[in-house]
Amino acid sequence: MDARHGAWRIYRESIAILVVSLGGGIFAGSVLGTEGMTDGFEQFPGLLLLLPAFLGTRGNVYGALGARISSGLHQGLIEPRFEWDRRLINAVTASFINGIGISVFIGFLSWVVIGFLRPESEASLLALVSIMLIAGVLTSVVLIVGLLALVFAGYKYGMDPDNLVGPVVTTLGDIFGVVFLYTAVLVVGVLI
Repeated sequence: MDARHGAWRIYRESIAILVVSLGGGIFAGSVLGTEGMTDGFEQFPGLLLLLPAFLGTRGNVYGALGARISSGLHQGLIEPRFEWDRRLINAVTASFINGIGISVFIGFLSWVVIGFLRPESEASLLALVSIMLIAGVLTSVVLIVGLLALVFAGYKYGMDPDNLVGPVVTTLGDIFGVVFLYTAVLVVGVLI
């Protein structure tokens, strides 16, 4: 395969998911602009502070999962289907634990930073950690299932999973990260 053919294949496999990713980013931004979300920023000081870290870590944690899955597929160590496979289960479990752990840590760190920057703030540690825990669990489940489903399907149709992982994780992370953050704000707003 010459370089031009390889570059064309990568472009052809990536362009559709990149267009979907663009639309997903616009949708996520529109959710942030809703009245309920802007009210949540006012109700929970520190929420705006944790948003970029929360969305960024979705890409880091689940991008690593996608890379592991992609490598396993290329090496023939993982079959492109949902089955009980020790390597797949270990990778998914580690990513789930990392995703939840980092979410809780982001809530705590945001509370510390907002307390340092604005000591007069009434930011609640319980509220920020609860929001991050709820949003973290929900996004973790969706990202794991969605990433595996899309990468397995793409691989079965002859696509290189390395071309899919980045845009899939970014799109799912942005869309569901913001939607579930909004959901968590609503739930915690009622409970606290």
